[in-house]
Amino acid sequence: MSILRTITPAFLIAALGCGPDKDGSTDGVNANSGSSSTSGTSGDDPTDGGGGGGVAIAFNKEVDVLFVIDNSGSMAEEQALLSQNFASFIGVLESAEVAANYRIGITTTDAGNPRCPNTTPENGTLVLSSCLDRVASNEFKYNNADFGFTCTDYCAKTDGDLKVRATTTQYDATPAPRKWIERSDGQSNIEGADSNVEAFQCYGPQGVAGCGFESHLESMYKALAKASDVGSPANYGFLREAAVLSIVILTDEADCSYQQAQKDVFIGNKVFWNSPDDVQPTSALCWRAGVECTGDSPYSECHAANWGIDNFDPKVGVADADAVLKPVSEYVGFVKTIEAGKQNIDASQRVLVSMIAGVPVGYDTRATELTYADSPDPDHQALFGIGPGCVLAGDDPSFAPTAMPPVREREFAEAFADPNAAKRNLYSICQQDYSGALQSIADEIADQIKPACMPYCVRDTDPDSPDTLEPDCQVYQESFADPRTAVSECSEVNGVWTVPAGQTVCFAMKTDTAGATPSAIDDMSKTCVDNGYNLEFILVRSGPAPEGVAISATCELSQNKKLDCPKL
Repeated sequence: MSILRTITPAFLIAALGCGPDKDGSTDGVNANSGSSSTSGTSGDDPTDGGGGGGVAIAFNKEVDVLFVIDNSGSMAEEQALLSQNFASFIGVLESAEVAANYRIGITTTDAGNPRCPNTTPENGTLVLSSCLDRVASNEFKYNNADFGFTCTDYCAKTDGDLKVRATTTQYDATPAPRKWIERSDGQSNIEGADSNVEAFQCYGPQGVAGCGFESHLESMYKALAKASDVGSPANYGFLREAAVLSIVILTDEADCSYQQAQKDVFIGNKVFWNSPDDVQPTSALCWRAGVECTGDSPYSECHAANWGIDNFDPKVGVADADAVLKPVSEYVGFVKTIEAGKQNIDASQRVLVSMIAGVPVGYDTRATELTYADSPDPDHQALFGIGPGCVLAGDDPSFAPTAMPPVREREFAEAFADPNAAKRNLYSICQQDYSGALQSIADEIADQIKPACMPYCVRDTDPDSPDTLEPDCQVYQESFADPRTAVSECSEVNGVWTVPAGQTVCFAMKTDTAGATPSAIDDMSKTCVDNGYNLEFILVRSGPAPEGVAISATCELSQNKKLDCPKL
C-alpha cells in the first residue's frame, strides 16, 4: 500500500485513497463503491513531532456475494423459500445504516460428474437469466414432476421484461451488461424490476435438473477462480480487491467435489458403491469416499477424510493428490489466499462463509447439535450413506423432505468462522422460514462495512461554538481521466445530505460524538467514536462513479490532541 506523506505547515494530507494503478485498480478508495483502505502521513500524529509508518482506516461499502445454489431434484421447496425470504437479506444491505454497494453472483452446485452426462454443468459460471425463460426448457422438472412453482410463485418477468444495464468493472472500463445483480450508490443494474428483491426472485431459482452428485466446493472454487480469468466473460471482474466477500451455499446434500484423475470411481471401480452388482452408484458414494466417522452409529463425530480409489483401509488415508474427493484443505487454502489479499488492504477484513444446509434447527444459536447416525430406513441409507441431519416438517406429514448432514462443507465453513462469535455460520435448511438465517448472514456482512474515520485529531476552528466540532477540511478526487479536483460539500435538504445542483458528488463531515445536536445527520458512527476519532467523512453521489477514482482529504489538525481527542 502506498502512503502519502506530504505535510504543509498548517495542514496534513491524509489519504482516504491512493492513486490508481496501471490496470485501473487502486490501493485506496474506489469511489464507485466508497471502498478503501486508507493511509495517513505517519503512525504518530505529526503535530506531536512523530514520524514513521502509515495509519489505515477502513471505509468499505463494497460487498461481493456469491450464492452457490443446489439445483438437484430435491431442491424446489428450498429454492422457493430462498426467494420468499430474500427481502430479509437485501433489507440489511440496502438499509440507510449500511447502504452497501453490492454485487450478487449466482451459480449452481453442478460442476459436472461422469454420472450426469445429460446435464449441462455451470462449472461455477455465473447465471443471470429469468427462471421464467428456463421453465419452458424443463429446468424445473425432475422425474416427470413439474416444480415450476419455485419460479412462478415469485417471478412474473421474463428476460424480455428485464434489462441488465451496462456497467464497468475494475478490469474493464468499457460499459457492458454483467452476469450479476448490482447496486451502486443507490442504483441497480437491473432495469424492469421493482427492486433487487424482485430481480433475485427471477434470477435466483436455478431449477431441479442439475446433477445429483453435487459439487458445492468445486463450484464455489471455479466461480471465484473465473472471476480473475479474462477468458470467462460471465465471471471476469466480479470480485473487487477491497470488497467484502461473502460466500453463501444452499444445499440439502453432501459435497461430492471429486478429482478428475479418480473419476473411475463413478464409472467402473465400485469400491464405494453399495454393491458390486449395482449398475450405477447412489450419492452414498460421495459420503463414503470423503468422510470418516468415529465409533458406531450414532457416531461421536464425523470428519473429512482422504480415501483412495484403490485403498479403502479405514486406518490408512492417502496423499492429497490420490484422494477421490479433492481435499477440503485445498479449498480453504484457495479462499484464504483471497482473504490474505484483502487483508493487505484492510487488516481486519474477513472472507465470510455461510451455509444453509442439513443441520438441525437451532444449530446456529447452539441450541441444538448435529447428530451423525445411520438411517433406520435401509433405502435411505443406500441412497445417501448416512441418516438425515434434519427433516423439514410441513403441513403434509406424508411429505417430509430430508437434508444430509454436512461434513466437508461444514469444515470449509468452520475454517472461516469468527471464533468470538456467539452464533455459528451454519443454518438449518429444514425450516419453513429462512428470513432469520438470511438476516444473520447479511448482518455479518454489515459488520464488515467500516466508516471513514479521520485517523488524526482534527482542530476545532470555532471552539466557542456549542455542541460539535467545526473542522476545516477539503476533499479531492482524481482519476486517470481527470486531474485532482476539489469535491463540493453536501447540502442538507430535509435532514438528508444532498448533492448540490450541477455536481455529481459531494462530501459531508460527521462530528457529533454523543448526540449533542437535534439532528442525527451529523452523528458519528460508534466505530469512530469508540476509537477516539473526532471526525468522520461520507461521500454522496448522484450516480455511480467510474472505476479507479481516488479520494483524498486535507484537514487542519489539532495542536492539543490530549484536550481535543483524549481517547485517541
